Amino acid sequence: MADNPNQNQIDKLKKQFAKNKGSNGDGKKPGSPKKGGNKFNFYWIYIIVFALFIGMQIFTAMSFSTKNSTYQEFEQALELGDVDHVNILNDRKVQVFIKEESLRESERYDDVSKTNYSDAINPGPHYVFEMPSTTFEDRIKDYYEERGIKDRIPVNYQTQDNFLTDIISWVLPLVLMVAVWMFLMRRMSGGAGGGAGGGSQIFNIGKSRAKVFDKDTEVKTTFNDVAGMTGAKEEVLEVVDFLKNPKKYTDLGGRIPKGVMLSGPPGTGKTLLAKAVAGEAKVPFFSLSGSDFVEMFVGVGASRVRDLFKQAKEKSPCIIFIDEIDAIGRARGKNNFSGGNDERENTLNQLLTEMDGFGTNEHVIVMAATNRADILDRALMRAGRFDRIIYVDLPELTEREAIFGVHLKGIKTDDSVDVALLSKQTPGFSGADIANVCNEAALIAARKEKKVVGKQDFLDAVDRIVGGLEKKTKIITEAEKKVIAYHEAGHAATSWLLEHAAPLVKVTIVPRGRSLGAAWYLPEERQITTADQMLDEMCATMGGRAAEKVIFDKISTGALSDLEKVTKQARAMVTVYGLNDVLGNVTYYDSQGQNEYAMDKPYSEQTAETIDQEISKIIEKQYERAIEMLENNREKLDQLANLLLEKEVIFKENVEEIFGKRPWDKEEEKKEVTAEATADTPAEAPTSDEVKTEESTEDTNNVGVEEQTDTSTDVAAAKEE
Repeated sequence: MADNPNQNQIDKLKKQFAKNKGSNGDGKKPGSPKKGGNKFNFYWIYIIVFALFIGMQIFTAMSFSTKNSTYQEFEQALELGDVDHVNILNDRKVQVFIKEESLRESERYDDVSKTNYSDAINPGPHYVFEMPSTTFEDRIKDYYEERGIKDRIPVNYQTQDNFLTDIISWVLPLVLMVAVWMFLMRRMSGGAGGGAGGGSQIFNIGKSRAKVFDKDTEVKTTFNDVAGMTGAKEEVLEVVDFLKNPKKYTDLGGRIPKGVMLSGPPGTGKTLLAKAVAGEAKVPFFSLSGSDFVEMFVGVGASRVRDLFKQAKEKSPCIIFIDEIDAIGRARGKNNFSGGNDERENTLNQLLTEMDGFGTNEHVIVMAATNRADILDRALMRAGRFDRIIYVDLPELTEREAIFGVHLKGIKTDDSVDVALLSKQTPGFSGADIANVCNEAALIAARKEKKVVGKQDFLDAVDRIVGGLEKKTKIITEAEKKVIAYHEAGHAATSWLLEHAAPLVKVTIVPRGRSLGAAWYLPEERQITTADQMLDEMCATMGGRAAEKVIFDKISTGALSDLEKVTKQARAMVTVYGLNDVLGNVTYYDSQGQNEYAMDKPYSEQTAETIDQEISKIIEKQYERAIEMLENNREKLDQLANLLLEKEVIFKENVEEIFGKRPWDKEEEKKEVTAEATADTPAEAPTSDEVKTEESTEDTNNVGVEEQTDTSTDVAAAKEE
């Protein structure tokens, strides 16, 4: 019910847009002339001149009737005395001219006597044949000598140039060379962006690669496809309203915002929200990625920024959307240790200039999206450039329910599917994760030859995404299986006995993905975390290794993921949240990311030694606490492990039968969380606060190493038994 005021505001804005659609729906200012019409291309002039030249050549050649002949026919005409004279062109081509009176009187020459387009006498040549001049001279000399004829016809020698042939012989190779060169340069410069239109050509490499969506472009994504994010949608709708009715705000002395920054974790719907703006707004929408500005040539990025804002100004009012702006907006001076010029910094400088007061583009709003807002340059984030920063967080319970409702529209489901239950089972899931769950559930149902998707298909989909694919054919010895069972039973037992640990949902020793066993929990959705809560979670995480110590009196390398998690939590308690009594209320966390590439640590060597000691003390204390807890409940631990070995998969009810009900489990019962609910494993399901800490304090590349090592070392540890 808390979202009703925001929803009412959104409905009001949509109604207002519907009213303005008829009057100003083309995205242009009232009374402004249309721009971007058909422009005359000067290349048509060259085409017309070339066509006229060719036409004149053809017309001249076809105006006169000239018949191909032979030397024998020439001798016959010579016998009759009808030949006036002969021209020899280029020492090879013989042209025969017939006397005018013969053309008028003799029917023999009717086919060549007149021109093609009139009744006038054809001036000739009338016949033509090919023969070398020397051969022709010899044969006509023999002809006259044999007959003793002294009155011989004139023979003229001419040299004639073929301009068309000469032009083709010179121009065609040049054209071919230029065409090949342009083709090669186009492939070199436009490789990755082949579909970018003129921007992929060598002569247009500095042009913007933005995709333009206007009133003539069909964009199917609307705000109906965007569930949750009520506040963000309201902010974006107001931005569109700024462009629709700027006078409403400027009359009061207000200034239309220049930029809106969408920030948040990956998969939360930032790009989807921008696509919805393209579908809802009746103004031109320029969409491109931050990497589209980057090129191998110097100065291309800045040139594309200038061209982008030039196009936007011509189509104002409009919206520019830059996805993944951190590709060009990273803080300057961090990677440039050599002091040289950086192409990315030049691009950023040009973007700052275009968004600043120097080149103010009226009614042009820049939208950007990033999941690394902490590393962006502070000059880019200041007021006057990006006036509004909208944080798109992971969806809460009600928002997840709405997102499930959107993605389930295209899926055939039965009555057993409970959207409210699914939303409770997926804490910490982003919108992209929920879409993946729905798709995976449909695939699972299809593999089972079902006609509709049921509740169990969705539960299996969550397990598949969180834990990985089941590997029931994986060969595991009895000794290995026993070690894995006690390890997972230790996690389940300690989490059940600790007040602030996440409630248990399911435990399995069936291999999934890279892990040989897993425990599912349902972490509490809280905004802040106390020190007691973090310590209880660390104790529950160390429960697996503690169980190995209690039962086998030896530890294995299979707890690598557990150790990595508790180390990150302990380090965050000491260096980030100030939850350590020795160091006190200090933090070394840099929220702005300004010290990301600092050559020295923000604390002394003595402090570093103290930090290491305190981290070790916290972890070891919780490890000893877990051992003590399991020793006091040794019999129940054995029962739980034996049950795991028997059934391979146990649920919350099975643990409750052995350990009894949790005395502090009343609030969880009110939430109506079922036994089938699944969530992340303890090593991979920190709270939202913990996720932020791990990302900011540790290298994320270690995650993949953890999973891989965890799989292999579990087997090695079991073999030691």
